[in-house]
Amino acid sequence: MDIFLQQIINGLVLGSIYALIALGYTMVYGILQLINFAHGEVTMMGAMIALAVIHALVEMQTGLPGSLILLTGMSVAILGCMALGFTIERIAYRPLRNAPRLAPLITAIGVSIVLQNVAMLIWGRQYIAFPPILPSGRHAFFGATLTDLQIFIFLLSCLVMTGLVWLTQKTRLGRAMRATAEAPQIASLMGVNVNQVIGLTFIIGSALAAVAGVMDAAYYGIAHYYMGFNLGLKAFSAAVLGGIGNLKGAMLGGLLLGLLESVGAGYIGDLTGGFLGSNYQDVFAFFVLILVLVFRPNGLLGQQVVERP
Repeated sequence: MDIFLQQIINGLVLGSIYALIALGYTMVYGILQLINFAHGEVTMMGAMIALAVIHALVEMQTGLPGSLILLTGMSVAILGCMALGFTIERIAYRPLRNAPRLAPLITAIGVSIVLQNVAMLIWGRQYIAFPPILPSGRHAFFGATLTDLQIFIFLLSCLVMTGLVWLTQKTRLGRAMRATAEAPQIASLMGVNVNQVIGLTFIIGSALAAVAGVMDAAYYGIAHYYMGFNLGLKAFSAAVLGGIGNLKGAMLGGLLLGLLESVGAGYIGDLTGGFLGSNYQDVFAFFVLILVLVFRPNGLLGQQVVERP
């Protein structure tokens, strides 16, 4: 029972990271009907930028507390990813907005490869360690162990997701985003600046990706120029699981995928008689993706909709 509870805790923390990245996928798809496969690399860039700032502050021996150093690195990463997301939309996607569906999809894959190589040129191929600047407190919870970092990641993720729901449901920008997602041409006739709304959607999604990238680097203690590939695929699987285009579906899908992956990794050895180990945990994300696409293509909270021309 203790092992099961520990895996549940680990899964919720991991799932909250997936949910933040999945929100970026689902926001862009909801408005543009585009799968932004470069979103995982934006997450990676956020982690790499934050680590560069954190390492610089640590080497400067500024005497700042670890939490402030992390906040500084995350803030710079958010700003950098917001600029990156806006640039990607403006240069790579906007000129292809009326092109056949395959063109922006291929462009997204191309942007992903470009970002990977840019990161490799700047930071190299090696893994970059996350410095030990955060509290390492541990708390017993019904036989399981809960760390300060896990609490921080989960609470911050919940706060960010709650803020995003409030933004989309209660603000003028949120109404403009929902109107653009429903019918961009009609929204434009009603005075909504569709280009601005789409640009802001990319900016917000990229900011969420930056936060998730920093969380992932802090949680696993490392970052790498290729880390966005797996993160992006898993977050995309989470978005499809919950119902891509649905914000609450992306959150639910991320949490469920994190739970499935963590619990599966904890018991896959027992279930297969030791043939498979916990290092096969990535299998669960893609197995879930296949099952959802076969049996419920619209996802858990998705609805059957008519595609826009």
